Amino acid sequence: MFLQFTRYNRPVNLDDTIVAIATPPGRGGIGVIRIAGPKAREIASPMLRLKHEMEPGRAIFGELVDPCGSDTLFRLPEAKHNVEIPDGPIAAEAVSSVVSRTKPALSLPKGMSDLHEQRIDEVVVTYFAKPHSYTTDDIIEISAHGSPVVLRHIVELCIAAGARLAEPGEFTMRAFLNGRIDLTQAEAVRDLIDSQTLYQAKIAAQQLEGALSKRLQPIKKKLVELIAVLEAGIDFAEDDVSVLPDTTILERIAAVRQPLELLAATFAYGKIVHQGLTLAIVGRPNVGKSSLFNRLVERERAIVTATPGTTRDLVSETVSIGGIPVQLVDTAGIRHSLDEAESIGIRKSMEALADADLVLVVIDASQPAAEEDNELLHEVLHRPAIVVGNKCDLGSGQWSATSGQSPMVRASALTGEGIPALRAEILRHIGGETGAQAEAGFLTNVRHQGLVRDSLTALQAAAGAVSTKVPHEMLLLDLYSALRPLDAITGATTTDDILNLIFSTFCIGK
Repeated sequence: MFLQFTRYNRPVNLDDTIVAIATPPGRGGIGVIRIAGPKAREIASPMLRLKHEMEPGRAIFGELVDPCGSDTLFRLPEAKHNVEIPDGPIAAEAVSSVVSRTKPALSLPKGMSDLHEQRIDEVVVTYFAKPHSYTTDDIIEISAHGSPVVLRHIVELCIAAGARLAEPGEFTMRAFLNGRIDLTQAEAVRDLIDSQTLYQAKIAAQQLEGALSKRLQPIKKKLVELIAVLEAGIDFAEDDVSVLPDTTILERIAAVRQPLELLAATFAYGKIVHQGLTLAIVGRPNVGKSSLFNRLVERERAIVTATPGTTRDLVSETVSIGGIPVQLVDTAGIRHSLDEAESIGIRKSMEALADADLVLVVIDASQPAAEEDNELLHEVLHRPAIVVGNKCDLGSGQWSATSGQSPMVRASALTGEGIPALRAEILRHIGGETGAQAEAGFLTNVRHQGLVRDSLTALQAAAGAVSTKVPHEMLLLDLYSALRPLDAITGATTTDDILNLIFSTFCIGK
């Protein structure tokens, strides 16, 4: 089948055999070349000298050889031009013929008889036969030593033999177009590659297994069933197909809306899982912000001294808390200062506080409350914030267990006391204990979240249409508008799907 799509304003034939380096750029112990398409074996075989014949799903040791004798040029000293050595077993004879006609006579280069297959590297070759491969095409993966020169040469050999250099993401795109994976799984491949923490990788792996698609399928099924019933009532009224009463239609719309709303609510946590969050550590000078920062980072990242105002600029580091990437930002102590450099640092601290997803307000729990403490607590009163009573190992001041609307976590950056409780409180604030993390198939993608919202908006319009006695032909427009965004997430529902459901559900045409 000839399938073509347009990318970067040029047509790309999806029936081509494509090749690409599948491992990251640079040098390494192993580098992998992936060849996919109907001519994969035909292109790869001439450059490989294997111990055994290729078998599907079996890794075979062999050698990479250079089959491109036809591209090798030798300059003969007494000749006025280059002599191109032909491919095949007569290469040496052809050169001998040329040499014999030159004066003085030239001898053949040593090893000319082996020119057709010069060894380049030892490789391991794995063959995946269609349709049991990542793209459902024939795929050959050549694992060579990770020399950029060798890997690039393999690609050049494949292109010379008729392959095409793969476009970015084309292997995964072929897997999607061939029905191997759906859109959410294709996007999960990218998320898995971009994972910064093990938890992110696990969530991406769940999506790759189709967790979100499986959660959406029963929702889509209910919506398609409702559409099918209404279509049947309109198109086959003469066959006595019953039309649902308005109350039943509203109930069935609600049955679709409720799980979609629950799914939409998971995006708040899913976005954090996918992108991480920024956590600013603020407080007045000398309350232990930098010490707390170092304790959370688990290394001496920020300078700590007994002199107030040591930190003049923002210091940031990304750590994993509960599997969530958290960018910690250590800020300058906030106080009234006439020093120009410190004033600039304080201004940056206030900007970091405003931009942060979550704020840690650090106070000295061993001392009475200061004016700067109260000002900061007022500043974060209506923001996600945690109050950290640091230096609890030095005794207790006049602080209560809560300050304003924010709970206080008593800790000691020096001894590590209370740090596990602080990590747990941070995780609770970002949704790690809300139950969202226990669910499979929550929204982590902005595109998915927007599409779910579009579907909910259309369902709300459909419910309003039922209440105002709008004809079912018009009601169906809203229902189809609700279905299309879900199709954009998991894949299209075709007219044939709806017709098949109609004819399988109703005894039409008896």
